Amino acid sequence: MKKIISAIFAVAMLAITARAQSTSVFLPSDTAHAAVAAEQDEASAPYTPAPNVSADEADQKAQEGKYSEAIDAYEAILSRGEESANLYYNLGYSYFKYGELGKAILNFERAKRLNPSDADIVSNLETAYLLTDKMEEVETPVFDRMCASVASLFGSDGWGWAFVLLFFLTIAGVACFLFLDSVAMRKAGFFSAIVFFILSVTSLCISLSKRADAVNSEVAIIMSDSADLATSPDKNATRMTVLHEGTRVVIIDTLGDWIEVRLKDGNVGWMKSADVERV
Repeated sequence: MKKIISAIFAVAMLAITARAQSTSVFLPSDTAHAAVAAEQDEASAPYTPAPNVSADEADQKAQEGKYSEAIDAYEAILSRGEESANLYYNLGYSYFKYGELGKAILNFERAKRLNPSDADIVSNLETAYLLTDKMEEVETPVFDRMCASVASLFGSDGWGWAFVLLFFLTIAGVACFLFLDSVAMRKAGFFSAIVFFILSVTSLCISLSKRADAVNSEVAIIMSDSADLATSPDKNATRMTVLHEGTRVVIIDTLGDWIEVRLKDGNVGWMKSADVERV
């Protein structure tokens, strides 16, 4: 299903972007809900998913254009403790079609966290961000971008398996060095063992780092239609700017019901924690 809805999503996003005005950087909820109302049969009885509703049933609801029911079904599955990149991806798509841009991006981000190398997830997330507040991203050093690009190739589990494979190759290199008679082969085994050992440790570090990021996520998405970014955690503080639904922020501090956040353009300010949801 993911391939089908990815194509539909891309076409829908292109159409919306083409119509968007420079002063409107987020999806108007009234327009989106009106479109959904035209697609769904509002006269039908309220839908309550069964406790054991399956992902296939939720996918079927989405394919039929019953996005509200699909959302309820996907959320019911998540409430059981089940989790997967496909589940978050399909939930994000359903939220997008229902006009909930913030929740759509939140679930695309969660899907990316579990499967960062999936091209459909990355592409649709980047496209969804086109409808959020526009801001220049802080330039990062080339080396940092290269490291981030390499780390994004796999998720935590993927790098964990890479560590296991590279560690066994390290052992094989050590075995060659210790037990082969050929001097050339022993040298090759020795240097190979060193390289594989360094790569295995690197893989383990990336895996643990990604696992820690997933557990202690400091990335959040704005859920409110608009949220004030202030200079201090005070209702009388000077307002720096207004952020809109779907904007991504990084939480760097918490004080009561206020959070200090950093935007991708480097600006730092305070806002109400109720306006965001952590990835």
